[in-house]
Amino acid sequence: MKILLAATVLLVAPITAHAACAATDFAIQDVKVAAVGTGIATRLSVKGKLVNNCTSAAAAQIRLDAKDGSGNVLASKMGWPAGTTNISPGQSVDFDLGRLLHYQSDMQSYSLSVVDVKAW
Repeated sequence: MKILLAATVLLVAPITAHAACAATDFAIQDVKVAAVGTGIATRLSVKGKLVNNCTSAAAAQIRLDAKDGSGNVLASKMGWPAGTTNISPGQSVDFDLGRLLHYQSDMQSYSLSVVDVKAW
């Protein structure tokens, strides 16, 4: 019985030693926002880099909020920059979430935040 208990502890220990990654383990860097095109064909470009600072491979979901001059949220969308692919520790993936939003001329500022983390 003691051997079975010891074997179980040794099997489970490596799993519990690696806590799941959290939103704070990811960083959003090098964000560049631009309106591309003119008139009705104008589209939004919100490019950046998502960096995994976690000790294990995981993916992160990003929330993009577009705000007016008063800070009111006009539109909000979420996306997984790496899709269902995990990002290795210390690695990054480039993204452009602007295509998720329809450009509005009163959009004045944008915020990006990591809202969920998952290991696929």
